[in-house]
Amino acid sequence: MDFYLTALLQGLCFSGIALGIYISMKIFNIPDITSNGSYTLGGVVTAILLTRHVPGYLVLPAVIFAGGLSGAITGVIHTKLKINPLLAGILVMTALYSINLTLMGRSNLPLIGTWSVFTFMQIVGNVNQNTLLLLGFIVLAIMLLIGYLLKTDFGIAMRATGNSESMIRALGVNTDRMKIIGLALANALTAVSGYLITQFQGFADINMGIGVVIIGLGSVIIAEVLINWLHVVSIWVILALVLAGAVIFQLVLAITLNIGVDANLLQLVTAIFVLLIVSLPRLYRVKD
Repeated sequence: MDFYLTALLQGLCFSGIALGIYISMKIFNIPDITSNGSYTLGGVVTAILLTRHVPGYLVLPAVIFAGGLSGAITGVIHTKLKINPLLAGILVMTALYSINLTLMGRSNLPLIGTWSVFTFMQIVGNVNQNTLLLLGFIVLAIMLLIGYLLKTDFGIAMRATGNSESMIRALGVNTDRMKIIGLALANALTAVSGYLITQFQGFADINMGIGVVIIGLGSVIIAEVLINWLHVVSIWVILALVLAGAVIFQLVLAITLNIGVDANLLQLVTAIFVLLIVSLPRLYRVKD
């Protein structure tokens, strides 16, 4: 049971990157690869500040700022230099690898005897259950903030930029600024996932961001399938399904490992699983 509880906790930790990928790909239609670097950056900043005993209430704002800055740089490269967004993301992601390695000074930084967001409050006696409750509160707060933002006039302008850029530009909205802010927000959320997972696993690693985009993408695809099947239009429900997608994705991987699949094949299983999720809606339409 603890095995699946751990998978549930990891899924909640990855909720930030799921929301970030949703914003960049589904709202702005931008395939942003910066997430690989900003996720690691969030973990690196977290590990460095905690090992230097910086107060916990200052760590999260620093992580959000660092992730947002990396996303904003991608947005500036794309909008101001007219670089393809995929290439812009790859360039920033590549640069972030060196930046992260330089900041840490080594490839791995353990958190030994440091403050943790999962231990500062003891609600129940069981460690995993206590982590689940605290993590649930954090994820719920993130979802409420993003949901509120997307329902404001500013959020509606962001969504309109992705749906019809020419129309919203004709109404006087600076679409370049919207894209920069959107990518900054998406990568800030991704960095928050790095912040959470680093404290959950107890260390930051330079390679922790490898393949993390496919986790976010898989989560969003699962949510998209559920949204289409349930004909959901409420932004609150959509965000909840994106979070559910992150949890489902991790539970499927946990089941895969639990039935005896070699851990070395996990990335292959992940790729096949995402392929199946992508194919399901198309196969369903063909059958109809």
